[in-house]
Amino acid sequence: MSGPIHSGSLHGDRTGATPVVVETEAGRLAGSRLQGVTRFAGIPYARPPLGDLRFRPPQPPEPWTGVRPAEHFAPTAPQNPSMMDMLFGGVAEPWDEDCLYLNVWTPDVAPTSPLPVMVWIHGGGFEIGSGSSPLYDGTRFTANEVVLVTCNYRLGALGFLELGDLDPGYRGSGNCGLMDQEAALRWVRHNIAAFGGDPRKVTVFGQSAGSMSIAAHLASGRGKALFDQAITQSGAANAARSIDAAEIDRREFFDEGGWSSVADVVAAPVDALLAAHGVMAGARVADPEAFVRKSGTPIGFLSFRPVADGIYLPVDPLEAIASGSAAGIPIVAGTTLEEWRLFAMMTPPAADTTALERRVATLVADPDTALDAYRHQMPEATFSDIESAILTDMVFRAPISAMVDAQRPHAPSYQYRWDWRSPAFGGLIGAAHAVELPFVFDVLHDRRLEVFVGPDAPASLARSINQAWSHFAIEGAPRAPGLPDWPDVSGSVRPVAVFDDEPRLDEDPQHETLDFWRSPGATAPIAG
Repeated sequence: MSGPIHSGSLHGDRTGATPVVVETEAGRLAGSRLQGVTRFAGIPYARPPLGDLRFRPPQPPEPWTGVRPAEHFAPTAPQNPSMMDMLFGGVAEPWDEDCLYLNVWTPDVAPTSPLPVMVWIHGGGFEIGSGSSPLYDGTRFTANEVVLVTCNYRLGALGFLELGDLDPGYRGSGNCGLMDQEAALRWVRHNIAAFGGDPRKVTVFGQSAGSMSIAAHLASGRGKALFDQAITQSGAANAARSIDAAEIDRREFFDEGGWSSVADVVAAPVDALLAAHGVMAGARVADPEAFVRKSGTPIGFLSFRPVADGIYLPVDPLEAIASGSAAGIPIVAGTTLEEWRLFAMMTPPAADTTALERRVATLVADPDTALDAYRHQMPEATFSDIESAILTDMVFRAPISAMVDAQRPHAPSYQYRWDWRSPAFGGLIGAAHAVELPFVFDVLHDRRLEVFVGPDAPASLARSINQAWSHFAIEGAPRAPGLPDWPDVSGSVRPVAVFDDEPRLDEDPQHETLDFWRSPGATAPIAG
């Protein structure tokens, strides 16, 4: 049973923090009031997925007696080291297989009426990341009178290894990470009122793999029971693998780890799972052209992703959305201008015309038309710029636009593009994948982020997007001071809010190349 927020005297408080206690369905929690916000960290939303619960759907948390401290973040999901730790100016967080925890930020003054809730699903290619990264601090959202929730979910093999071909009892294990997210959202529905939030007004938002996860929830049809609105940043309904592709990935993973049965991987040390995953990922990044030819998609370098198994997730997620699986859920969806620049930092770009043409031929059925469209749109671009633009659109912009088109008959759908370019690394990052994150959470004051966005990132732009996302959660439309009027996409009109030093509204920007992705020539060549 939920209870009101109140203060008390508890042990283990951080220096200068005022203890705050709430009562949830599982028991009482003690958080901390600090610097204008009350934060509850490390809240269990499911039982630890250990032992026989490995590769199984999440189970409700065990109730506890007394008051459970909720002042410190819990470990994140097991994961291999990542370049992203360096880019965001931090260090790798400690991890543990016991990782199914969430965090809540709420205003430090009890509201007179329940506040809108925003639930963040972090990105990281379904392989890395956490809900406790300093990048996702919820303080600025609470200043806008929003309750902010972040969560961990199982990653890599532990979250997305499909074992149903070996044992029907494990069918669906390839979507355990999505099930974790659903469990966190159910926890929000049942408990957020104790934190001042309105369980009937929940906006889920996420970036990259988090955004792709939200698209999966929209497609599954279960999203309508979990949240009321959605914001998808740089990720659409194109991430899921077929059941056949998931089986191929499972075989490769087993070969790398030397396993032959489900019992083997259930009993394997976590370090062994991470090592096998690391070998798989390394081989795919080392020869991306070969893997694109094999998998038929440039995101095939992600060893583990959700599975369109026709049971948990529809075989065609985009078609499901177009058919009304998420009817009544308004969305905001968009990309950065130069998404692929982040990934281009990990692999060598095309060095000449021959290399560019060869790479594009692995992606689309009509490479000549594709190159003509991009050369016309970008007459001064280098080979690597054109390659990056094509991959940006193929993986992110075209799928996001298609998802907006699928959802807009069923609910208001707004589209944006992030154009502000980071000067970091001599401008190599530009308007790359994830560059908007410090702005969305309005955490530019955290100097650790200068390595990613530079020392002079515009604070006004952070305020604009942070307030626009908050206003969408509060009123159902993205509005903020400094932004132009932003209509939803309807009929033949595609207004796109462009976030830059001076935000503006454009009508279907760069539509020539987007038109290519709607043509038959954009189909992938036969993999082989």
